[in-house]
Amino acid sequence: MAVTTERTASFTDTETRSDEMNSTIETWVDDLVDLVDDAAASEEFKAWLDVQSQFHDYSYRNTLLIKQQCPHATRVAGYNTWANEFERYVQEGESAIWIWAPIITKQCPECGNSASYHEDSSCEYDETPSEEWSKGLVGFKPTAVFDVSQTDGEPLPDLETEAYGDASNLVPALLESAEQLDVDAQIVSSDEWTYGEAKGVCKQRCPMTMHPQVEVKDRDNQADLAGTLIHEFAHALLHFDIEDRDERSKRELEAEAVAYVVGRYFELDMSGSAFYLAAWNGDDPEVISNRLGRISNTAQELIDTLERELERLSKAESNADKGNN
Repeated sequence: MAVTTERTASFTDTETRSDEMNSTIETWVDDLVDLVDDAAASEEFKAWLDVQSQFHDYSYRNTLLIKQQCPHATRVAGYNTWANEFERYVQEGESAIWIWAPIITKQCPECGNSASYHEDSSCEYDETPSEEWSKGLVGFKPTAVFDVSQTDGEPLPDLETEAYGDASNLVPALLESAEQLDVDAQIVSSDEWTYGEAKGVCKQRCPMTMHPQVEVKDRDNQADLAGTLIHEFAHALLHFDIEDRDERSKRELEAEAVAYVVGRYFELDMSGSAFYLAAWNGDDPEVISNRLGRISNTAQELIDTLERELERLSKAESNADKGNN
């Protein structure tokens, strides 16, 4: 699924620069749409979807309980589910995460109780025997679950969404460009990271600067770190004041498409974006193209800012070398 990282335009001619950028970005977004189509149809993606479908979508109350007991939890399931469905086994000495599980059983059509509670209640319903009652929710009970990090066994299928390439100069340029983009940016060590599986976040305004706050998790792969920074910068530029939660998946599409375009311009392999977007976008990758104007404008702004910063850093390094000679 890899794509070439070679630039198809230099964008150096000032008279044709805007047209060249628009045309090239449109071509690259079309490439990304094709990659997302291929990724969504791949056996790797289908295997990943099959596993995702076996994990429960927990209620807000249970999600809070999970995060309070195990802040780094990402995928949780019961002891037997891990063993029987995934061939993974809870490690000795691990503490359970307790949540509320629904109790589904035959319930009285009138009082709504289970048969055993109905017998001890004041309800006088006796039109049909309890074995003929329909099943329904009669209550909740504490149930133990465990996070994947508490288990050993067969690996779960994962998607290769990382970026690759030489970003040794790009990461410093991104951090230096943050102020010009009215963004506060910080790289956080993995030991201090508190956002689970997320690689980066764009948070509320900093009280001191009133700028969006971007935090990304540090990692050895500098190209992937750069891609995450670009993705979160795109959120800061495009989506920071949008409160509509229904727009979340569409915002992810835009931010990752911007990351793909900007990363590709700087010669990174961003083909992992296809799996990232397939996971968000279902079977409708055309929505990426439908948002081309916002993607293109934001990508151009980031490219322009980074080009200026890279040139400044290069001159500063060159002057420093001359001073040392």
